Amino acid sequence: MTTHAPRRAVLTAALVAAAATATATSASAATSASGGGPVAPQAAPAGSGPGSDPGPDDAPVDYHAWTSHADWLFGEHRGTVPVAGPRPGVRIGRATGTFDYTDPHTGTTATWESASWTSPAHTVPHPASELVSSWNAHTPAGTWIQVELLGTYTDGTSTPAYVMGRWTAGDGPEDIRRTSVDGQSDGRSSIWTDTFAIDDTSAGPLLASYRLRLTLFRRPGSGLTPTVWRLGAMASDIPDRFTVPASVPGPGGTGIELPVPRYSQDIHKGQYPQYDNGGEAWCSPTSSTMVIEYWGRGPTAADLAWVDPSYADPQVDQGARFTYDYQYEGCGNWPFNAAYAATYQDLQGVVTRLRSLNDVERLIRAGIPVITSQSFLSAELDGAGYSTSGHLMCVIGFTPEGDVVANDPASPTDDAVHHVYKRAQFETVWLRTKRINASGKVSGGSGGVCYLYFPARPSPGQRRALASVGVV
Repeated sequence: MTTHAPRRAVLTAALVAAAATATATSASAATSASGGGPVAPQAAPAGSGPGSDPGPDDAPVDYHAWTSHADWLFGEHRGTVPVAGPRPGVRIGRATGTFDYTDPHTGTTATWESASWTSPAHTVPHPASELVSSWNAHTPAGTWIQVELLGTYTDGTSTPAYVMGRWTAGDGPEDIRRTSVDGQSDGRSSIWTDTFAIDDTSAGPLLASYRLRLTLFRRPGSGLTPTVWRLGAMASDIPDRFTVPASVPGPGGTGIELPVPRYSQDIHKGQYPQYDNGGEAWCSPTSSTMVIEYWGRGPTAADLAWVDPSYADPQVDQGARFTYDYQYEGCGNWPFNAAYAATYQDLQGVVTRLRSLNDVERLIRAGIPVITSQSFLSAELDGAGYSTSGHLMCVIGFTPEGDVVANDPASPTDDAVHHVYKRAQFETVWLRTKRINASGKVSGGSGGVCYLYFPARPSPGQRRALASVGVV
């Protein structure tokens, strides 16, 4: 029997080993264990490896979200009300309960009043082994939200009510500390920081359907309320694979490069080590900052007043601080990055998986950069110059030959962020789910995870591109 270790957990477990064995600078997306502790690397299963791996088109991926006024009318409201207008959402109408919450990261106990909305059930087109939720919300100071997964297995039984995240945009004295929740499992599935995963896909059961429960919190008697504009999840069952066949460049998708700003994470080394040891681990917020600014958004001078004025690119420090997951002890929580991007005016953020670089080409052609998650040894990605167990970078275009143009934040200066990576190499290190690490052990890969940030009101061409990858 082959046991499927959750890819996020394997990825996290490999970080310490990679830091010791990397041949060059580590550019880890996260540097501490998460989600119930590390998982030991696995031996390579018999018959696996290059030549036997399924291709990316064999990977079922389903992203589903509730975003429209009609969406918010349905489901189960307990004190929440839909909000109409140019950006529909859901907010507190009246509080229907209270919750005494002891913040594990501050030790503060406070009473919060709450209201909730539970989505209709969504049936996954193909039973799923993993799920990552994401959300876009406005949370005034003194408010926060909790997202839970209420799943149904393929045998008809139910998962626990899994907490996928407790989130607020701020970190002031009136706020909780945004956090993932460790230690959640029923012996058949577990939560690994931001990812629901079936513990043993060969034994089953898999995830057949789910609802998402959204709980909105505020101080008792407060007139404030969070407003949530987008709530969704990406459910998938990516086949185990060490390699993938390289895609063929599509018509009109090459020879394009988007004018995305360039920011280095490395120049922030040593800054604010309370946020995941400083800039050396800030690939995720650095990539997010590049795309937020590409869309003409970003923090104000007042927002950045807390940053040491001698530091260059203070907006990267801002991104690290406000994506930081206090349980994970890192800035690489996928939905927290998407939620942070959506705190800027008229931006949306989504976490999903793509099937190949052809998907990325369609998005680039529509003007949408793609932030990708990958892990590799330096010899597996020519020109990177480092090894990593988990790293985010921003794909901004393609050469005329179809190679990948990326803004890679693991670079010594802002000017050096611009890279060209060979198509086949990049596609493999991004889309694979298994890899041989520097110690000769089997570690995990992201299986095509990416962040997509785009306008709240996309152009028709952008809508078509997003719909082509399942994002509506």
